[in-house]
Amino acid sequence: MRNAALVLGIIGGLIGMLVGFFSFGYVEAVQHFGEIDGVAEQVDNADLIQVTSIVSPMLAIAGGAMARARALWGGLLLLVSSVGMYVAFGFNVFTMFPIAFAGVGGVLAVAAGKPDVEKAHF
Repeated sequence: MRNAALVLGIIGGLIGMLVGFFSFGYVEAVQHFGEIDGVAEQVDNADLIQVTSIVSPMLAIAGGAMARARALWGGLLLLVSSVGMYVAFGFNVFTMFPIAFAGVGGVLAVAAGKPDVEKAHF
């Protein structure tokens, strides 16, 4: 379960980086060039989208990397990343895989435990 959380977190973070690049770039392009009616209009929460474009993929990759050594902390980072992507970008065809991968990875990491260690997460 920890290995699955690691892989899902890293893949979700990498796909989330692609979504973040385009989202951040769109906001910057509209700020720089201005709005074009019916084609490119500025989003309502530009600052949230720009911050989440950077932070959520970073949390997913870090959470995935931590999932083997510190499953609880890594799982929480993955879940926070998944919720952040959902709040900022919504659930659509471009975000369904990073949200799902980070969310499932987070659940697997939190549920993982070492049977030979009394306290699995600490």
